[in-house]
Amino acid sequence: MTQQETRTLWWEGGLDGVCKMIEQTKLPGTLEIIDVTTQEEMWDAIKRLAVRGAPAIGVSAAIGTVLGIRSSAASDRAAFLEDLEATTDYLATSRPTAVNLFWGLDRMTRVAHATPADMSVPDLKQHLLDEAITIWNEDRAICRALGKHGHPLLAPGEAALTHCNAGGLATADYGTALAVFFAAQEAGKEFSVFADETRPLNQGSRLTAWELHNRGIDVTLICDNMAGQVMKEGRIHKVFVGSDRIAANGDACNKIGTYSVSVLAKAHGVPFYVVAPTSTFDMTLADGSLIPIEQRDPDEIRRGYSGINAPADVKVYNPAFDVTPHENIAGIVTEFGVIENPDTEKVRKHFIENGVIAEERV
Repeated sequence: MTQQETRTLWWEGGLDGVCKMIEQTKLPGTLEIIDVTTQEEMWDAIKRLAVRGAPAIGVSAAIGTVLGIRSSAASDRAAFLEDLEATTDYLATSRPTAVNLFWGLDRMTRVAHATPADMSVPDLKQHLLDEAITIWNEDRAICRALGKHGHPLLAPGEAALTHCNAGGLATADYGTALAVFFAAQEAGKEFSVFADETRPLNQGSRLTAWELHNRGIDVTLICDNMAGQVMKEGRIHKVFVGSDRIAANGDACNKIGTYSVSVLAKAHGVPFYVVAPTSTFDMTLADGSLIPIEQRDPDEIRRGYSGINAPADVKVYNPAFDVTPHENIAGIVTEFGVIENPDTEKVRKHFIENGVIAEERV
């Protein structure tokens, strides 16, 4: 079975149903579908990267909320809302950087509070499940809109570089940055892609190369430290990456190593694009210096997926993300279009013109 024959995560059944998802830590060797049935299992899946990628984490947050509150024994609205708060507070501790996690949890909380005061607890639970499924469906539609607006940036015959994984595995089923390539393929374009391996967890080699190869896209895997040389040789014409959180001025946080790629792209005159839905923007943060950067287990570097890579007691610095300044970004592709040469005013104008709800994002 290939990735294009399945979805990244989805819900099966009614309120007593189950969340199914690809166990991404087993890829590319094994395509395993796991059942997630409790909020604790969802927390664990997010924390250990069984599910990862900002949009997919947002969907997981919504579904995880349902998994947590469906067992609530509350008999009245007030007690139920307290249980809901406890569930969302718990899930919020899983990972700190991807803003879609908090977006999903906040949306579920707002929806619950906006229900009629006389709605019964069983109906509240069903209403939240319906909302989680709506979020899942919206993500699928948004990703296709990202591909629609992004693929005109990739001309026939060009080669693009991507870093980390921003494909179907990072969303409900289609992707953000990789949606550009999928849409270009569906439009009949001929092009090629270079995928950085993305140390230390190799999301580029394990996940992106797997996705693109399975889709029949011409993909070449390179080590992270080869990107500059490949640009120097004139082999790369565009860069497309995803993002886990974008500040109000367009500074974009993505997997560690993305900043370095942006610097190399700028030095070689290669346009660098970020592809992300508006839910990935955090308009409460003026710039990228305020984005919290997750620090992960040192053994991800010491051991990784290939056994012992370094002395067992050597000191390790392992930030999972870095921030690309907006000055290095040629454009941010959202579900509404492209913000060219983004800055605070252009981002704000984009949100206002496209009717993004003021209290959420502006």
